[in-house]
Amino acid sequence: MYALINSRMYTGYDILDHHVLIVDDGYIKAIHPLNELPLYIKTYDLSGLILSPGFIDLQLNGCGGVQFNDNIESITVQTLENMNNTNRCFGCTNFLPTLITSHDVLIQKAVESVRIFLKHNQNQVLGLHLEGPFINIKKKGIHNASLIRTPTKKMIHYLCKNSDIIKKITLAPELLDMIVIEKLKESGICISVGHSNATYQETKLGFLAGVTFGTHLFNAMPALTAREPGVIGAIFDSYHIYCSIIADGIHVHWSNIKYSKKIKEKHLILITDGTSPSGLPSDQITNFIFAGETIFHHNNTCINKHGTLAGSNLTMIRSIQNIVEYAHIPLDEALRMATLYPAQAIGAHHYLGSLEINKVANLTAFNSQFQVKKTIVNGIIYTI
Repeated sequence: MYALINSRMYTGYDILDHHVLIVDDGYIKAIHPLNELPLYIKTYDLSGLILSPGFIDLQLNGCGGVQFNDNIESITVQTLENMNNTNRCFGCTNFLPTLITSHDVLIQKAVESVRIFLKHNQNQVLGLHLEGPFINIKKKGIHNASLIRTPTKKMIHYLCKNSDIIKKITLAPELLDMIVIEKLKESGICISVGHSNATYQETKLGFLAGVTFGTHLFNAMPALTAREPGVIGAIFDSYHIYCSIIADGIHVHWSNIKYSKKIKEKHLILITDGTSPSGLPSDQITNFIFAGETIFHHNNTCINKHGTLAGSNLTMIRSIQNIVEYAHIPLDEALRMATLYPAQAIGAHHYLGSLEINKVANLTAFNSQFQVKKTIVNGIIYTI
């Protein structure tokens, strides 16, 4: 048991000064005013740092020089460990490793790798995000067109059977029978519209069937026009639908982030869509392979030879800093977009996403320059 003292605490609901947070056996035991701290408890002085829940990234292809895709050798427990260690340096305690459109054998390897990782690492990787392969080739982005397909009965059965690991699937609802979406949703998987060319009406039908999320808003979606609102318009018109956004100033204009925040309020979530360069020092960043293509990194942009965007080099702490500085979103709300709201979106809010008694002690402490100084995972303190 120990207490964290001398911080400005952002709980997800309140901002507390002159309070202490007590951790015991990996969980938050209590939050007290400083003058109520028991004398016998060991203390760690955070010296005025901001203390918040650990960040949650629902879309991470890779980071720290590794990618969780492309070949069977990279879809491993070791890759997940490398991603986890890199995330920790930037305040991200929980994430969904993301596998883009791939062969069935790679999907199965990803499920197996995540399952093994989870046996030995609690409350960090939250499951697997499959971004594809059931997407629209017209909005494929960096995805390999030759691997895009519709699901077979066998694959649907496999996905539902492994819904304890597969937490999120991004798909194009306009190309699927609504019964497929209903089955996947009923198994407990979060179903997201993305890489889709759906009309407004097709997207709305997807929502009725069980779609509850929109993947990287504005990207790999048809533009919102005067006579056809499309996917974006349907998401804006459905308050209960969560959606993620990439806040690097490249994927989405800052003004569009501001407008989206006003419309979606508590249902807009930060993701990194991070790739191999994320979290690396600038002098260590090199070109990398993604979806079987060489991806070039230049001026914080990841693109293939045709200029198609291929993820980002973001970290969660930089995403938060960006929307505070460029989209003018208050820090407390920016933090909720990286903690509480993503936890709610995938049903993990009963044990993660806010500083509350009996929740897992996954925390991060950073300074006013958005430099992470300590990350706490399952109550274990890591000094960065």
